[in-house]
Amino acid sequence: MRRVFTPTITAAFILALGASAVAKVETVKGQLIDKACYERNPKNNGQTHVDRPIDECATACAKYPLPLAVLTASGQVYQIVGELAKNKNAKLVPHLTHIIEVTGDVTTDEEGTMKIAGTDLKMAGK
Repeated sequence: MRRVFTPTITAAFILALGASAVAKVETVKGQLIDKACYERNPKNNGQTHVDRPIDECATACAKYPLPLAVLTASGQVYQIVGELAKNKNAKLVPHLTHIIEVTGDVTTDEEGTMKIAGTDLKMAGK
């Protein structure tokens, strides 16, 4: 039984690694939001959030650093990871609440969260 079980586990492990490593380069356009607060309440997509005393809540959270994301016109949320999110979101903070385009590798983690390892950021509007 051990001879059958070990190859099966090994094959499953290799497939799992391969599935999570597959990434597709895409450009995602949408509003740059504070992901954590948006998930609590979809109205939290600007600087001021519902039931929060801080006028610049999104900026404060981003500098903490909590994750930022792109909210597309169709309602999809892509968490920004990688180079653009380094140093407490320093490259992203000036663009909070604006419409941006982020280019990078798009993956989906085991929990279903879409992530983009952004390598390029471009303003698309306010």
